[in-house]
Amino acid sequence: MQLTKEELDQMDRKYRLNLINSISGIKPANLIGTKSVDDQENVAIFSSVVHLGSSPAQLGFIMRPQTEIPRDTYPNIMETGYYTINHISESFIKKAHFTSAKLGRGESEFDRMKLQQEYIGDFFAPFVKESPVKIGMKHLESIPLPNGCIFVIGLVELIVMPDEIINSLGQMDLSSYMGVGISGLNTYYGLNMLDSFPYVRENEIPEFE
Repeated sequence: MQLTKEELDQMDRKYRLNLINSISGIKPANLIGTKSVDDQENVAIFSSVVHLGSSPAQLGFIMRPQTEIPRDTYPNIMETGYYTINHISESFIKKAHFTSAKLGRGESEFDRMKLQQEYIGDFFAPFVKESPVKIGMKHLESIPLPNGCIFVIGLVELIVMPDEIINSLGQMDLSSYMGVGISGLNTYYGLNMLDSFPYVRENEIPEFE
């Protein structure tokens, strides 16, 4: 298959949406937890979390355009300044997926999808108890994107994970806790570690055939 921009523009809308959402490959699967100023909890699935820097530790993710009736995640972050990022594992992918539903204001996805909220220390926003890797985030900046989406940048304030999934170099083994990735909008893949290579220096590049 070979497609030009003009051919893409003329495609069936749903087919094009699925295709373009898939061509970037496997994306991380995370639940983002928030709480409003009046203590209403919210959790929603995202596949756009990216690493921005290690010192200071920063992560970003993309919010869809905020309509006249915005979803809870972004207003909660802007009002309180805090949110959580929670890795999804195979044991609860169905529950995690259905957090993408548009629920009524005041209805919590934690309750509807039977996910357990967890508070750690005095961190304001709720974590997902089922998640093997939990990250507490503080909002730093929101950048409008040309397509109307918003790039949300946050500072890592707290990390909670099992000791056994980290090796002596600080590298996580995502397959050890059956972490999952997302292709497109609704297709999930298991993750298996295939290999690990050293930091690349030019004089150590092998001779490839």
